[in-house]
Amino acid sequence: MGRFRAKTQTAGVIRKRFVPSLLFLSIAALVVNGQTVAASTEAGSCQARRVSGLPGSGQFGSEFIEAIASDPAPRARDANVIWGLTADLSEAVPAAERALYISKSTDGGLTWRQVSRLDSRYFNAGIGEGLRNGLAVTPGGADFVVTTQLGAFQVLPGPDSAEPVVRPIAGPRVPHPASWLNLPKTEGDPIRAGSLQIMPNGRHMIVGFGYFDLNPQLFAYHKDKGGAWVKDGPLPHLPTEMDILSMQLAGPLGKGWLYVGTGDQAYRLDLGTKRWTRIAGVGDDSAIHGMSLVGGLHLAACWGVYNPVSADEVMRLTEASFLLHRGEDEIGPEIRAYSIDVDPARHDREVITAITGVYTSPDGGKTWRRLNALPEGEFRTAHFNADGSILVSGVEGTFLVDPFSKACLPGLKRRAE
Repeated sequence: MGRFRAKTQTAGVIRKRFVPSLLFLSIAALVVNGQTVAASTEAGSCQARRVSGLPGSGQFGSEFIEAIASDPAPRARDANVIWGLTADLSEAVPAAERALYISKSTDGGLTWRQVSRLDSRYFNAGIGEGLRNGLAVTPGGADFVVTTQLGAFQVLPGPDSAEPVVRPIAGPRVPHPASWLNLPKTEGDPIRAGSLQIMPNGRHMIVGFGYFDLNPQLFAYHKDKGGAWVKDGPLPHLPTEMDILSMQLAGPLGKGWLYVGTGDQAYRLDLGTKRWTRIAGVGDDSAIHGMSLVGGLHLAACWGVYNPVSADEVMRLTEASFLLHRGEDEIGPEIRAYSIDVDPARHDREVITAITGVYTSPDGGKTWRRLNALPEGEFRTAHFNADGSILVSGVEGTFLVDPFSKACLPGLKRRAE
């Protein structure tokens, strides 16, 4: 797999030898006369700060936040409160001790407190568990919904974080007769739940289902008087057979829109008319791994990043130059992006995570800077904090960075005489 990635992640790359110029102000590492030169910064404040204290064994992957959730209420009390979902599934961890964890941070991701632990009754570590699990929170953090290979679950924290109340949420199951596409599952097994969205009022929810079975499904839910999630029924079938990878809501149920990213395209569902519209401007066979609606529709795709043109159209950043590797001079617009986030207070600031690292833009995607203070490796999730700092996470761990601070403005170091 590693050999395959080494080939694909540089597809469409332009090899270019840099020479000193103002272009360097947009990247974090420069190549001059064949040598990599780190952009200078003020000491300390521009370094990536590793986040510790997440629950679990500390084995490989246990400090990777698979999903980051914030309070959906527009007037949430504290913008610095976020929740994260981690998975402690390393083969070094005994099977009986493997678990998913929901944790809470009140300081933008610097410190974490375990809220709930879900044991192996609620996931299947042997079927691609981890990378597509979902997490959503109701207003105030009263309860959560987690999605796994075994379906969707409502999690109600209790006095003992190791013993939450967990309620299965009804969803589709492998039909009769089961198709070979449903392997390794069998007839009657729950179909994998993935992306999900809870409405700002905390009373309605949409969940996506499917796992390489050529039948992506969306179901709507509401909360009953007892606080349990009740299935309302399926939404109109997507105009594609590819899996649902990402989802964002705009507006209330019955009047708003649902944006969905799949393994090949992006679509918008009018929740009033129940009609689908394909988003214009997305390239063929573009897996839409992540999206943001802050300042318009932004997409993180394979291979490329898209910025908004209108409600139903995006534009690929074909002039973007992503420095793909530390110490090398390969640049190009084709990047395998996994997530995109836009600063709610400053819409010109963007961050993407990718198979080759983390990149930020201070000017709405015109220029991009690779954060070379982070370890070499794949990053999957990112979240803008109210102060402009960013929480990023991947298989190498979780970090806090502040790339837009004055101390982090890059400049060439002067050689000592």
